[in-house]
Amino acid sequence: MKLNVKEDPAVTEVEVTVVCPRVDARVQRIMAAVEMEDLRLAGTIDGFLCILEAREVLYVETVDGRTFLYGAKKVYESTATLADIESRLAGEEFVRASRQTLVNLAHVSGIRPYLNARLELVLDNDEHIIASRQFAPLIKKRIGL
Repeated sequence: MKLNVKEDPAVTEVEVTVVCPRVDARVQRIMAAVEMEDLRLAGTIDGFLCILEAREVLYVETVDGRTFLYGAKKVYESTATLADIESRLAGEEFVRASRQTLVNLAHVSGIRPYLNARLELVLDNDEHIIASRQFAPLIKKRIGL
C-alpha cells in the first residue's frame, strides 16, 4: 500500500481519495475508519454530558433497558437506544454481536470459537464479548474469514 499526503494551506476541509484496482475488504476497512473519524456519540458519566469520538468506543451494550458506551477506561450512559446507535454507525467498524451488544471491530484484538457456534471476541482492554451464533457469520464476514 502506498500513502501520499499533500499539504495545501488553501484547502479548508480534509479530502481523502482512495485509488485501488478493486474495492476489497481492506479498502472497505480503510473507508470505514476514515468515515468514523467525524462520528461522535453523546453519553453521560456522573451527571456530566460527554461527547465521545465513535472510534474511542469499544462496544455498546443495553442492560435492563439502559444503553451504555464502553470506552477503554470509562463507561458512559446514553439516552439513545441500541438500534439508534446501530443505525448511526451503519457501515462503520461497529457490528452487532448479540441482541444487546454492538462491538467496534477496530478494537477486537483476537477471536476464538466458543460453545454452540458462538465467538469469543477479545478487545484491546482484555474484555471478552461473546457473539451469538446468529451474528457470528456476519462478524466472520466483516473481518474477512
